[in-house]
Amino acid sequence: MRFTIYQESRIGGRANNEDRTTYCYSRDALLMVVADGMGGHHYGEIAAQIAVQTLADSFQREARPLLADPFRFLQKGMTNAHHAILDYTARHNLRDTPRTTCVACVIQDNIAYWAHAGDSRLYLMREGKVIAQTKDHSRIRLLVEEGMITEAQAVFHPDRNKIYSCLGSPTPPEIEFSRKTPLDHGDILLLCTDGLWGEMPGDMMAAATKGANLLQVVPMILNQAETKGGQHGDNLSVVAVRWEDTYVEEASSAISTQTMTQDEVTTRLEEFGRNPAYKSELSENEIEDAIEEIRAAIEKYNPKK
Repeated sequence: MRFTIYQESRIGGRANNEDRTTYCYSRDALLMVVADGMGGHHYGEIAAQIAVQTLADSFQREARPLLADPFRFLQKGMTNAHHAILDYTARHNLRDTPRTTCVACVIQDNIAYWAHAGDSRLYLMREGKVIAQTKDHSRIRLLVEEGMITEAQAVFHPDRNKIYSCLGSPTPPEIEFSRKTPLDHGDILLLCTDGLWGEMPGDMMAAATKGANLLQVVPMILNQAETKGGQHGDNLSVVAVRWEDTYVEEASSAISTQTMTQDEVTTRLEEFGRNPAYKSELSENEIEDAIEEIRAAIEKYNPKK
């Protein structure tokens, strides 16, 4: 595999960052995950951390170097994360469960597989155009599809942040899967939270990334979205990859997995509470306790061999 990848999470105008992102790759497979926590105080960020860490841990264990069944991997990983969040809720006797959206994508054999619950999105961009994207699990999306409101009205609708599927809800999540999608050289897959796509429509991001250096243009897109969101803007997070299975010129920023061993996995997962971009209201002791609780919740569903 050969690809260029970029991830970043910003706090926006909020007091706390409840978004989480990660990517992992083996010699022959790549995983990307974005989660947007809900629930107030620090519980939303814990739900999002459990989601991305559950999928990352599973990938590290199973991608040796390919996943046997990418769709099954995504379904199992997101379902296990959902149950791990419920377990965390029960152990702490929380009155309401922390919840999180989640969008995740696996690429192997030049084919992309993705799944999502909630309104965090994936865009597949080709030649400056969006050729595929996830459909939000939100009341607004249903109203738009039924012709009750327009896309322009949806931007300002009072129910625009209400979703009907997420991880951590008392009801099982509705996890929606893509088709197996072959990738062309130069295709861009962009996963993001609503703090980004709510300010920068997909077609604008697709046009901006056409032919551009991903490591330069994505921060510029985040800058624009953050400025538009202003002091009341949401957290905004992204993982974006340009697929470069064949290439014309050498790109020093590109990642090549050709020399990786069959059992080797590389992961970029920010430790809970340790990344300044994930500003937290928790004290150091509360962070340490949360890390142990998260690990305990995940290990129940991702037992070590």
